[in-house]
Amino acid sequence: MPAGEPPLGALVAPEPAERPDLWPTTARRGDDGQLVVGGRSVSEIVADAPTPVYVLDEADMRGRASVWASVMAEEFWPDYGMNGGDAFYAGKAFLTTRVARWMLSDGLGIDTASRVELAIGLAALTGEGDGSESFPPSRLGLHGNGKTAAEVAMAVQQRLGHLVVDSPEEIAYAAEAVRRLRAEGIYGPDERAGLMVRLTTGIHAGGHEFISTAHEDQKFGLSVHTGAARAAIDAIIAAPELELRGLHSHIGSQITDPAGFEAAAEAVLRLRHEVAADTGVLCEEIDLGGGLGIAYTGADAPAPSPAALARALAAVVRRLCDELGDAIPHVSVEPGRSIAGPAQVTLYTVTGLKRVELGQGASRLYVSVDGGMSDNLRPALYGADYTALLAGRRPDPAVGLVRSRLVGKHCESGDIVVRDVDLPADLAIGDVLAVPATGAYGRSMAMNYNLFTRPGVAWVRDGRQGWILRPETVEDLIALEGE
Repeated sequence: MPAGEPPLGALVAPEPAERPDLWPTTARRGDDGQLVVGGRSVSEIVADAPTPVYVLDEADMRGRASVWASVMAEEFWPDYGMNGGDAFYAGKAFLTTRVARWMLSDGLGIDTASRVELAIGLAALTGEGDGSESFPPSRLGLHGNGKTAAEVAMAVQQRLGHLVVDSPEEIAYAAEAVRRLRAEGIYGPDERAGLMVRLTTGIHAGGHEFISTAHEDQKFGLSVHTGAARAAIDAIIAAPELELRGLHSHIGSQITDPAGFEAAAEAVLRLRHEVAADTGVLCEEIDLGGGLGIAYTGADAPAPSPAALARALAAVVRRLCDELGDAIPHVSVEPGRSIAGPAQVTLYTVTGLKRVELGQGASRLYVSVDGGMSDNLRPALYGADYTALLAGRRPDPAVGLVRSRLVGKHCESGDIVVRDVDLPADLAIGDVLAVPATGAYGRSMAMNYNLFTRPGVAWVRDGRQGWILRPETVEDLIALEGE
C-alpha cells in the first residue's frame, strides 16, 4: 500500500444494498451477479447502449422530484400558517426537454441559467403534441450572471415566474424590454415585469472554492454588505416598468449541513424587513437557492433529506417573520444535484491495466477505461471524489483486492475518473465498471477534448430502455466544420 493511504479494503465501493443513497433506487445485484438498474442488467444495457454510457433511472429521478414538490408544499402549507412553497429544478445539473417535462409533471418548476436552457424549458411547457398537459411560464426561472439584453428581453416577454437579476445592467435591460413590449401591445400599458435580486449574503457553504458562491470576491450576486444589493432593490422599486418580486440567495453547492441555508434565510429575511421599513414594499417571495449535497463514496455520510431541509427552512422563516412582525413570504428552493445525481450511473469498460511501482514495496493499479474527463470533468476541475463497482459480475472475495485508480484516455495526467478505489485483484480487460452518482454535472459538463464524442444518456424503467440523449458520432462533429 502507498504510504499514508487508508488500509486495503477501506475504499471498496458499497453495494446498492449497503448504501442505497449512492445508487438509483432500483439498483440491485441480480441473481447472476450483474448490477441491475431499472429492471435491466448491465449486459442488457450495454448491448443496446455501448460504453461509455450514462444510465438514467427514470423512476428514481421522477420520484426524487415528487418528494421535493411534496415536502415544500407541506412545510409551507398555508393551513400551517405559511404562504406556500415551491421547488424549481436546477436545470444546469442535467436538462433535456423530456427531463423538463418530467419535472413539470411531477410538480416542480424549472430553473435555467442560459439561453438554451431557457429555450428547452419553454419547449417543455407546451407538451408533446399529444394532448398532454401544458404549463404556464410562471413555472420557469432564469438566473445567472452576465445576461445579455436579448436574454433578459426574452424572459420578460415570456413572463417567467423568476427572473433573477445579477447586476444593475440587467435591471436596465428589463425596464427597456417592458417599454418596448408596451409599445408593441404585448404588455398592457400598466403591466410590469417582476424581478428577483440575487444577493451575496456573505454566508457561504459547500465544497471547493469554485462551487461556493456567496462570498464577496466572486462573480455572482449583489453584496448586502456593501450596499450594492440595496441599490439594485431601490432601483427596481423606483422604476415604473418593474416590480420587486423577491430576493434570491444561493450560497454554494454540495452542502451537507442545513445550518448554512438557515443562516442565509435569516440574512435574506432581515434585508426584506429593512427594505419594507424604508420603502413600504414587502416583497412576496424569497428563493433560497439550491446546493443540497449527496453522497458520492462510501466515506461520505448520508446527506440531509429534502424533508429535513424544508422543515429547517420553514422553522427559520416562521421564527424570523414572527420576530420582525412581517407577513410570511412564499418560499422557493432550487434542488438539482439531489434529484439528478443519484439517478444516474456511468458504465465504463476496462481497456487497460498497468501496475505502477511506487517504491518501498508499494504499487498502484492504473485502470484505463473507455471514457475519462470528457464525460466527468468534476474530478479534474475541483478534485471531486467518486467510487466504482465491478458491475458485470459479482466480485469474488477470495481473490483479494488491489488499490486502483481509474483513468481516462485523454492526454492529461489529471484525467482521473476515480482517484482511489479498491477493486478485485482479478479485474480484467473487458470488465464493466459502474460509477454511481454521476447524474448531476456529468453529461451537462461533458466536452469534446481530444475530439472524443460525448456519451449518450440511456433511460431505463421497468425493464425497458431508450435514449434520452443519443451518443454523439464522429459525423456529428465533422458536420460542425465550415467549408
